[in-house]
Amino acid sequence: MVNSPFQKVTVPPMDEYNQTLVNYVHPPDWVNPKPADCYDLVVIGAGTAGLVVAAGAAGLGLGLKVALIEKHLMGGDCLNVGCVPSKCVIRSSRVVAEIREAGAFGIRPPEQIEVDFPAVMARMRKLRAGISHHDSAQRFQKIGVDVFLGNGSFASSNTIAVGDRILRFKKAVIATGARAVKPPIEGIEEAGYLTNETVFSLIERPRRLAVIGGGPIGCELAQSFHRLGCEVILFHRGSHILNKEDADAAEIVQNVFKREGIRLVLGCKMQRVVKTPEGKTLYFTCNGTEESVTVDEILAGAGRAPNVEGLNLEMVEVAYDQRRGVLVNDYLQTTNPKIYAAGDICMNWKFTHAADAAARIVIKNTLFSPLGLGRYKLSNLVMPWATYTDPEIAHVGMYEQEAQAQGIDVNTIKISLSTVDRAIADGEEEGFVKILHKQGSDEIVGATIVARHAGEMISEITTAIVGQVGLSKLSSVIHPYPTQAEGIKKAADAYRRTLLTPNTKRLLGWLTKLS
Repeated sequence: MVNSPFQKVTVPPMDEYNQTLVNYVHPPDWVNPKPADCYDLVVIGAGTAGLVVAAGAAGLGLGLKVALIEKHLMGGDCLNVGCVPSKCVIRSSRVVAEIREAGAFGIRPPEQIEVDFPAVMARMRKLRAGISHHDSAQRFQKIGVDVFLGNGSFASSNTIAVGDRILRFKKAVIATGARAVKPPIEGIEEAGYLTNETVFSLIERPRRLAVIGGGPIGCELAQSFHRLGCEVILFHRGSHILNKEDADAAEIVQNVFKREGIRLVLGCKMQRVVKTPEGKTLYFTCNGTEESVTVDEILAGAGRAPNVEGLNLEMVEVAYDQRRGVLVNDYLQTTNPKIYAAGDICMNWKFTHAADAAARIVIKNTLFSPLGLGRYKLSNLVMPWATYTDPEIAHVGMYEQEAQAQGIDVNTIKISLSTVDRAIADGEEEGFVKILHKQGSDEIVGATIVARHAGEMISEITTAIVGQVGLSKLSSVIHPYPTQAEGIKKAADAYRRTLLTPNTKRLLGWLTKLS
């Protein structure tokens, strides 16, 4: 049998860094192996969820036969068009902001900061290529995974076709992820637009950039590209950006954006885009009045669609929805009991760490839960997340309105970073630690942190929730001084002070007299 050639992939610009990337995550000379007689597990999709399932199953040393199928780039969104490239660009943009703010620290900044945009993007490509070997076809082959490049689709109740290869499976996992969707705006396709999947291929800085969508992706990239020298206008249909986040947190970031000079167009409706000799003209309405703006590039940062096409899911009776993706139960099992799913293809949490956590559930439930015994549930996960604006917003657990909807009475403790010595020393007083706990109890039910490194800080509270550590115990944890994480201890101390009722104070007074 001759191996059918798979579609070769390029990632523009095909410089030395992107050539290295492609050689790792979709090597052009790859030869798909001869399939095993039957696989214990076949995984379709080599993004975070698929990689973790395949590596976790193969790495147990149990002799399990595992196959991994990827039609595009191994590493998925996170490595190629998501977490890795965006955080590299964000880091460069933060350097610019630090230089601009240097005067407040007694350092005289240059009158004009020169941003070498091509160098910023080259640095991103270099670092991405350097990381990519972790997700490479060669690495997974070495750990015992049969890697097949090409489009995988179900051919029968227990087989998957990849080119002319037929893979027989006992269990299968769908981890094909999601993609950016075309905005429903007249003329935008003809004018041309960028998404997170194409913006990191830029090598020249657009002078004027329109960003559509004030969610996490749109806000992170709007701030970064503005700091790197673009004139940015951010469109959002809501009344404020990041409207799914804590309102106090979103307001801080929105005020920072205004102060930095990002133009915000809120509560607007996009009408159409027209390409002109001057650029791309966007027409939009606000409060019933039509306005327009002309830019060089448009970045669409709103909307994701699950990759359900081409899988032939009907063949194996796997139910799916074009908007929600593959339908799964709390054990990540599809409507076909032999087939599971994980990651963006089936989950509301569209984060790399969520896909990783779900993949671990899938390993347990597909391989080590005979007759369904001892299965893990997705709903048992305590899921933190962070939006990497500057300052960052990090959250875990419930928001206040969610707790109220579930009939849980909560109290809120809010510590401003302006009371935290390290934040004062860092010049980063704009932020807070907000912790929700059950009324009459020290049990933490949710938290939001706004700080430059909030994503690092939230893990302490996540650990407390998972470990059922209440605010009283957290108050006894010694935090190094001075650190911004001391804001968490201050919140715990604030709870302890609420326990000083009049009766408690009388008891303490009596004890002091006897001591």
